[in-house]
Amino acid sequence: MAPKTAQADDGEAWRQNIAYIRQMLGELRQVAQSEGAEMLCYFIEMAYMEAGDIQAGRRSIRHHQ
Repeated sequence: MAPKTAQADDGEAWRQNIAYIRQMLGELRQVAQSEGAEMLCYFIEMAYMEAGDIQAGRRSIRHHQ
């Protein structure tokens, strides 16, 4: 799934973009783990968790208009 552009339906586009970001972070985390990059894994995991919190509504983001 590719990210949506700003012209796409704004109500759904940001949700799809966050889901895409989270998916990519999960893949990057696997690569970093396979390379033994512990600090990079940590930062990617923090971003992955943040994206999950946004998806679940536990954190809010500012939407660009």
